Amino acid sequence: MALIRWEPARELQSIQQEMNRLFGTFFDGPEGGAGVTVRRWIPAMDLVEDDGHYVLRADLPGLSEEDVKIELEGDVLTISGERSSEQEQSRQGYRRVERASGSFARSLTLPEGVDADSIEASFDKGVLEVRIPKPQERKPHRVAIKVGDKQPVIEGEAREGSERSAASA
Repeated sequence: MALIRWEPARELQSIQQEMNRLFGTFFDGPEGGAGVTVRRWIPAMDLVEDDGHYVLRADLPGLSEEDVKIELEGDVLTISGERSSEQEQSRQGYRRVERASGSFARSLTLPEGVDADSIEASFDKGVLEVRIPKPQERKPHRVAIKVGDKQPVIEGEAREGSERSAASA
């Protein structure tokens, strides 16, 4: 009997490949006509942050701005649309279709306090860009404490009496 060295990394890789195969066939969806598998389309999206905005870019090749809908409900931004398939029925020869089509919807939760009226979207060469202004940060507000009949003083403010004494000196 031969001894075989156990390599956990190789085992994990083979498990990963098998899971990818299983989930790949599960999410491909139902078969279309002529045994062609219809794949579900999920467009790629990037979300980056700059000084004053969150910028979302989505690759939507083959779509126009009329095919895409952007909605904000509460603090959830949803981009949805549909890409129709360009299938032709050919009975002879070999045919392979890898481009997916169908409806899609991608949602992301925005930070609290985003002004919905300030969100801007543009569409150029199949790339949707949504610019979401960052919400204004709330600055701390200091509350003065009144003691007896004296007027409250907030740190950094001059008192009336101290202004007079400084002016007479």
